[in-house]
Amino acid sequence: MIHSLFLINCSGDIFLEKHWKSVVSQSVCDYFFEAQEKAADVENVPPVISTPHHYLISIYRDKLFFVSVIQTEVPPLFVIEFLHRVADTFQDYFGECSEAAIKDNVVIVYELLEEMLDNGFPLATESNILKELIKPPTILRSVVNSITGSSNVGDTLPTGQLSNIPWRRAGVKYTNNEAYFDVVEEIDAIIDKSGSTVFAEIQGVIDACIKLSGMPDLSLSFMNPRLLDDVSFHPCIRFKRWESERVLSFIPPDGNFRLISYRVSSQNLVAIPVYVKHSISFKENSSCGRFDITIGPKQNMGKTIEGITVTVHMPKVVLNMNLTPTQGSYTFDPVTKILTWDVGKITPQKLPSLKGLVNLQSGAPKPEENPSLNIQFKIQQLAISGLKVNRLDMYGEKYKPFKGVKYVTKAGKFQVRT
Repeated sequence: MIHSLFLINCSGDIFLEKHWKSVVSQSVCDYFFEAQEKAADVENVPPVISTPHHYLISIYRDKLFFVSVIQTEVPPLFVIEFLHRVADTFQDYFGECSEAAIKDNVVIVYELLEEMLDNGFPLATESNILKELIKPPTILRSVVNSITGSSNVGDTLPTGQLSNIPWRRAGVKYTNNEAYFDVVEEIDAIIDKSGSTVFAEIQGVIDACIKLSGMPDLSLSFMNPRLLDDVSFHPCIRFKRWESERVLSFIPPDGNFRLISYRVSSQNLVAIPVYVKHSISFKENSSCGRFDITIGPKQNMGKTIEGITVTVHMPKVVLNMNLTPTQGSYTFDPVTKILTWDVGKITPQKLPSLKGLVNLQSGAPKPEENPSLNIQFKIQQLAISGLKVNRLDMYGEKYKPFKGVKYVTKAGKFQVRT
């Protein structure tokens, strides 16, 4: 199935490669580099590229491309899911999935890849099994290994590998028993000139951090579970119980994991938390134009909108911009023509605005269309879909755990057309 894996940085350098069968030449990545050149943005590189003898299936994570080489036809999503699992494992082990972290821990990276794939087929991908097979790096362990010549590979077979719940190891013990859940929602939206919604969708996830002793059995219920569409579950969840009662019943993995991901696609349920008043105009046969935008809160349920950043890809004829922000600061890159306005948080008493003049190349024709505004923001303690956790019950253990739920709403691909 998966023949080889290449890790490529933003500069186009292949800094790590792993082959499970025979060695595939790095020249196969030339097809990927061609596709990357044609794509305007890194996120627009096709995930599946067909070459005369191979298929290249890739993902883009943390400014790195994970490019796998396949020789036979396989379901692409199967490979994409595995590549995301590899990136998640690096993040879990090293704290970040970056080129520097991978190069610093290159021996552990190769040991992990050897365990995660067996002859090209996924084998051990669960975090708790991998951590028993290959110990995560610590400064003390690195010093001991360098002195004694030993490695991070464990001596015994993981207990979870042979059980019917491979995601949880036996004999887990904690002095403080805790269960935390993060409900994180991203709004993808397109707003037209008049301020009406062309498209709106919420992508949500529930991430869990479970540190519970023994073998607890948890039930998580919601106030309004019917909101959720296209729910994707962690393997630990009992699907029959969800179908009949809309309750998440599961024996949790130990540590951090993604419990579910979901979508809210009906537009009448998607509240748009910000509005933008805009006036961008370029005069015919003139070397200047006007730029004026104001941003304010809309349906934010009384919560503060913070971390607001507005990014605008200005037309190529723009030379520079002389703007005055009432709040925050702005930068304009005359090479890439990207305007970035870092607003911060909105206070309803005084709405932030950015206005001023745009200088154009003299004699150049007026831009055919106005640029779009891309907006980033964050709202703490709010799930914009209205999803609320009702209660968490635990069975099978006597102690009382400490429980907590946190809600965050962020902007995904949030675009305002002008």
